[in-house]
Amino acid sequence: MVEAAGIHKRYKNKEVLQDISFQAEAGECVGIVGENGCGKTTLLSILAGTLKADGGSLTYFGQSALGSRKVIKEHVAYVPQENPLMEELSVRDNLLLWYQGDRARLSRDLKDGPAAILGLSGHEKETAGKLSGGMKKRLSIACALADHGRILIMDEPGAALDLLCKEVIRTYLDKYRSEGGIVVLTSHDLMEIKMCSRIYVMKGGTLKELEQGFPVERLSERL
Repeated sequence: MVEAAGIHKRYKNKEVLQDISFQAEAGECVGIVGENGCGKTTLLSILAGTLKADGGSLTYFGQSALGSRKVIKEHVAYVPQENPLMEELSVRDNLLLWYQGDRARLSRDLKDGPAAILGLSGHEKETAGKLSGGMKKRLSIACALADHGRILIMDEPGAALDLLCKEVIRTYLDKYRSEGGIVVLTSHDLMEIKMCSRIYVMKGGTLKELEQGFPVERLSERL
């Protein structure tokens, strides 16, 4: 379970995040929507441990996560918007970096783990920089899941991807959640938002849960 309470973040004189609180249960997909620059990426960076909050609390499965690299590493897989890959390396070598050189574990995952389900098997020798945008995103997700974290945090996962790639990613996310994983994502894609069991709207640095049943086609009314 993810529980965030009273998280806030300030840049100079601007309060970017104000008293952010939300929760997510095992098997849930939580979507965070809002206009560009409203603080979504800042919040995800805090959840993923790449940015320090100025206050508040955050627990993952009962363990305090703010400032704890150990807890973050144990539970979190983070896929940022920017490409984290070493483009001059092969698909396999990129994966090996994230698998910390554990070839046996990587081989298993290329057979029936995240890398296989995301369609990377058979592409191991290809250079990452020559992959399509969709394949790069799939590789980024597989890299992030090297430690099989139970919380998958994704910043705009479907941005600029073709329909086939989006479908592959959605299919994997359905499987991930069915096995008890938690997905927290930001998105402007209606199809991604529709698969969320909870939707939060970020506006002016605050976060508010959207009432159940509100049509996502009308989300712009709340932004």
